[in-house]
Amino acid sequence: MRIEVNGVGLEVDVQGDGMPVVLLHGFPDSSRLWRHQVTALVAAGYRTIVPDQRGYGASDKPDEVLAYSLPFLVADIIGILDGLSIDRAHVVGHDWGAAVAWGVALMAPDRVDHLVALSVGHPAAFASGGPEQRERSSYMQLFVQEGVAEEMLTRDNWAVLRAMSGHPDIDAVIDDLERDGSLTTGLNWYRANMPPGSTAETGEEPAASMPDLGPVLVPTMGVWSSGDFALTEKQMIESGAFVKGRWRYERVADAGHWLQLERPDEVNRLLLDFLPDH
Repeated sequence: MRIEVNGVGLEVDVQGDGMPVVLLHGFPDSSRLWRHQVTALVAAGYRTIVPDQRGYGASDKPDEVLAYSLPFLVADIIGILDGLSIDRAHVVGHDWGAAVAWGVALMAPDRVDHLVALSVGHPAAFASGGPEQRERSSYMQLFVQEGVAEEMLTRDNWAVLRAMSGHPDIDAVIDDLERDGSLTTGLNWYRANMPPGSTAETGEEPAASMPDLGPVLVPTMGVWSSGDFALTEKQMIESGAFVKGRWRYERVADAGHWLQLERPDEVNRLLLDFLPDH
């Protein structure tokens, strides 16, 4: 279905009945990222709500870079819940979707029942991630360069994106980026949210530009995979210091950044074990 939120049309896949679970993708994905989790959650009696976030897939793609600032991204999710007449939902995010999920839990805690963050930890934990995280985040210096990033990532049949990401669905992802024209709008998430000099100087995650809104109050699970090229385990473990609700950390071995595609059964098991069904 299509839901209009603050003048932006968002394509949202809704399946099943029961307790709602919002699943949020990051760069360079679409709602397709969560297909294995949707199957498992719907079979277990949940209602899954999976948007193509703004700038991706069939959703609208505003031209202005600042349209991808975190407050707008968080407002999209709250608007989706309003459009579906849902008061509270579990919120699960990966990559940039995890940054948005943290934002929803911080800015609208009354709308979030349980929070799950895959790969990307709390923005403040990332901001203090140290030298290793700065090194892993160095690719962001390319992503914020308008025009330069687009040319480099698409050169030679997208050779750079293929090499740096190791994405299990890379051919389908590239087909989507080309068909939907979503490379620039996806990169605009970085351009709109990265504090000046953050990656090069302090190692801050783009979402670390979020204002200090206090601790996360809802039960939260952080999940990190041992083969993640972009995120350290440290930034996820230390996220627990910023969660006042119940905190749980899980480590998935032998998986890269896209753990829900590489180890779907384990990710599904963790979700079904952590998320209440009522």
